[in-house]
Amino acid sequence: MDNFSYCSPTKYVFGRGAENHVAQELASIGATRVMIVYGGGSVVRSGLLDRVKVQLDAANLFHTELGGVEPNPTDPKVREGIALCRETGIDTILAVGGGSVIDTAKAIAAGVPYQGDFWDFWAGKETIREALPVGVVLTIPAAGSEGSGNSVITLLDGMHKISLRTDFWLRPKFALLNPELTFTLPAEQTAAGIADMMAHIFERYFSPTQNVEVTDRISEGLLTAIMTDAVKVMADPRDYEARANIMWSGTLAHNGLCGCGRKEDWVSHFMEHEISAVYGVTHGAGLAVILPAFMTYMANHRPEKGAQLARRVFGVSENDDRLAALEGIGRLKAFFASIGLPLTFGELGIDRPNIELLVRKLHENKGELIGGYMTLGPTETEEIYRLAL
Repeated sequence: MDNFSYCSPTKYVFGRGAENHVAQELASIGATRVMIVYGGGSVVRSGLLDRVKVQLDAANLFHTELGGVEPNPTDPKVREGIALCRETGIDTILAVGGGSVIDTAKAIAAGVPYQGDFWDFWAGKETIREALPVGVVLTIPAAGSEGSGNSVITLLDGMHKISLRTDFWLRPKFALLNPELTFTLPAEQTAAGIADMMAHIFERYFSPTQNVEVTDRISEGLLTAIMTDAVKVMADPRDYEARANIMWSGTLAHNGLCGCGRKEDWVSHFMEHEISAVYGVTHGAGLAVILPAFMTYMANHRPEKGAQLARRVFGVSENDDRLAALEGIGRLKAFFASIGLPLTFGELGIDRPNIELLVRKLHENKGELIGGYMTLGPTETEEIYRLAL
């Protein structure tokens, strides 16, 4: 196990009615002027946005709104939010939604006190040294952004989709998680969220670091729980207990716990980011295509971790590591298919992907060599993309 520092300062309020604590939690962090960030019409149609605003009004908290955040969020909405915050003297951002909304709120929070272009942080030109506090009312369990210091934004000029990772500044101060708010999620959105949270675990699980039994077992337990309750949720979207387990798993998958003491990978996420940047697909659906392809490449070149996953999580009894890993991949694909996820580019709606473009953009954005479990260059990542055909 490697040395590590773990900081997870987010306060979680979990369960029925958690969203009713929003004014109380905003007051606890000293908020006086709040911008509510949200996405499409679901928070409006459900009445959630109005319920939040009623609480803020009752607490005499000034608030303004920034709606219209889209999936795979882009820089223009961030710039709009930064300008609005500065115009109205906002001191706190409240994200009401899922990962795209939270990531946008974080980017705005970083950009408001910074005198340059907020993209400097995502481009690696500057390091965040201050940011407005962010609170969350979570409506989509998937990205885990409610408990992480990460934010993924796409720069439209050149279609650069970049994930920024911070230890402290962009972690939300609080996150309100009510599983009931997820009852009406469409089945395809639920399934994509499940793939996303599983991917966050896999990115840490596929590690070259040895003797990480604790974090391995935490990861394996979370994966088992997710798959067990995913079946229940898909059968009965209003199963509160199953929804609760899925929602909490999504948070734990990405708040850093599964990565403690080891080197992480993130190749699958990097490769999918290029797919969703170029083709606009749902992130979780893209991951369901790329993850088995990545694991297949690893089974053929470095099978030991995939074999461990297959035996501990998927119940594979094969002694040969490569064959065990491949059988585990088959069972993972069967699970993905059972909840309606795509497994190939074609099923994703991309009949003729421009693999040359994807590889070029991947290495332009992430460097000539990427990966933690194995070091991969353009030749290797092209092979993985082709395994997804």
